[in-house]
Amino acid sequence: MPQTNNRMPARRGPMGRGMGGGEKATDMRGALKKLISYCKNQAGIIIFALILAAAGAVFTIIGPNQISRLTDYIYDGISGGASTEDIAEDIQAQIASGEINILDYLPEGTSIEDVDLEELDLTDTDNELSQAILSNVTLSEEYQEAHEDDGIDMDGILSVAILLVCIYLLSAICNFVQHYIMQTVTQRTARRLRGDIDTKINRLPLKYFSGNASGDVLSRMTNDVDMIGQAMSNSLSNLVTAVAQFIGCLIMMYYTNWIMGTTTVVATLLGLVLMVVIMSRSQKYFTARQRSLGELNGYIEEMYTGHDAIRILNAEGKVIKKFSSMNRKVKNAEFRSQFLSGLMQPLMTFIGNLGYVAVCVVGAALIIDGQISFGVITAFLIYTRLFESPLRQIAQAMTQVQSCSAASERVFEFLAEEEMEDESAKTRRIENVHGEVEFRNVKFAYPNAPEKEIIHNFSVKVKRGQKVAIVGPTGAGKTTMVNLLMRFFEPTGGKILIDGIPTDEVPRENVHSQFGMVLQDTWLFEGTVKENLLYNTQGVTDEQMIQACKSCGIHHFIQALPHGYDTVLKDNTSISAGQKQLMTIARAMIQNSPMLILDEATSSVDTKTEMLTQQAMDKLTNKRTSFVIAHRLSTIKNADIILVMRNGDIVEQGTHEQLLDKNGFYAELYNSQFEQIS
Repeated sequence: MPQTNNRMPARRGPMGRGMGGGEKATDMRGALKKLISYCKNQAGIIIFALILAAAGAVFTIIGPNQISRLTDYIYDGISGGASTEDIAEDIQAQIASGEINILDYLPEGTSIEDVDLEELDLTDTDNELSQAILSNVTLSEEYQEAHEDDGIDMDGILSVAILLVCIYLLSAICNFVQHYIMQTVTQRTARRLRGDIDTKINRLPLKYFSGNASGDVLSRMTNDVDMIGQAMSNSLSNLVTAVAQFIGCLIMMYYTNWIMGTTTVVATLLGLVLMVVIMSRSQKYFTARQRSLGELNGYIEEMYTGHDAIRILNAEGKVIKKFSSMNRKVKNAEFRSQFLSGLMQPLMTFIGNLGYVAVCVVGAALIIDGQISFGVITAFLIYTRLFESPLRQIAQAMTQVQSCSAASERVFEFLAEEEMEDESAKTRRIENVHGEVEFRNVKFAYPNAPEKEIIHNFSVKVKRGQKVAIVGPTGAGKTTMVNLLMRFFEPTGGKILIDGIPTDEVPRENVHSQFGMVLQDTWLFEGTVKENLLYNTQGVTDEQMIQACKSCGIHHFIQALPHGYDTVLKDNTSISAGQKQLMTIARAMIQNSPMLILDEATSSVDTKTEMLTQQAMDKLTNKRTSFVIAHRLSTIKNADIILVMRNGDIVEQGTHEQLLDKNGFYAELYNSQFEQIS
């Protein structure tokens, strides 16, 4: 990102937002609606993937029905191929033709009058007469001839096996394709979200960063976007698959046998009810987890940045205490959310096992009663697993969906933050800058405290090429003036003009491009020395870069590095604060902007280096309009104009000698510094 907003007010800690974990439950429906709307350009491919997921589930559901047929083929072959119904039918025919005399099989003490031949059911194994007849009669020759080839039907088994292979292969292909599609869509969405957040950062006004920790923004770009990606790649397709499998299993079970189907549904209904209750209670803890994690990340980033100051101030105990409190807050929210969601897994396992027991008991009774075949109970054992599995998948998916909704709310909350004014319609530009700058009756108050005006009716005209020094005590408004000049903030009254053109009539990027900046807070990124020096600057030769470094007195230092200008700068690279400051000054020289802003540019260098730097700065500011903020008044003696600020007003202005002759506020500041040095 371009380094356009380096000078920002000091950031407050992450708690400055007043954002307590779990203060309000996530608007789950609203957050998910925003995510769906965000992905609408990929709706077609997502719907296709979900259709494939549902198709894969349907193919899986068809399988048990064919396994039931396969089991019956094997069972009939092992049992001789004679079913009880077939045998009873043959015996009934022999009784009707007179080949079998039923009187020969009557139990003792029973007469023919005691038997209702029309109601006699030979498949009823509890009837004594039926048992006697089935145990002793000889089957007819016709029946024996018809069943002499009975055994395991290998052709039937092979046809069913081939069909099963095709069904499960189609299911695997559908699942693979939908998984590939969803992974592709997920990564594209995550990349787009991160890009939009990055773009949003450059569109936000400075007031947002004044009240929000950068670590919290980082957490939204990383943790929250990753959570959304995980939910999209896994939960969405799993949820559709689970619902399709759940409904399909329900239909197939009732189609196969309604008694067994009802048994399975009742056994798993309890788990479904408990799952809904747990989800409704756990949502607020997922919200608390995401928010408290963002706060903790912000605090860690802040403490890491200020690690040296913390050690110098012996504040380790205070930092550890606050960190422990925030860490405990994250732990509690994480524990509660995971504990409640973790209950679903053992609960659904118990319900699944209960379903197996119920199917076995009821199925055994129905087999004995002759209402179902052995293959049906085999199919229902599989259906029980397939019916219980979607409930478990739905529970897991809903857990991730809850986390996704909390993360989505945080991401879209950030993307919905108020942006700086859109200036794409502004066609006026500042070009071929001469460097005349005018502050005309400028007033300013920070947006979060509009009643406290800190710049009061400020006016000054700066001619082309003049070096303007802005001095004054802390809080006088020096840096605020620079922020207004760069349009990091907008005046609440008055105008700022460059070459007679009001800066609010041109895009702020056009204003930024007119200035080179050297700040007290140095900024170097992980990259080579050359890349840092030439950052966002095109068309610069190596000779020009080296000459700028020589002017700043750092050429020999850079050459002494392991790889010279190609040395990669990292956190552990041994570079002093003064050397970093000189590199940023060299960067400004290379940038060669028509105007300059130097904010405490020599604050981190020693006296000897300061003299060399001051000479380089004089070369840098030659024939350029420059604004110098300085606490070391000795560094701005050669300024064309010195503006002395106090409580937002210019109380004195003139050259160094003129102001000393006045023996006013500037002289007081200068003499106090001289006395301190003495």
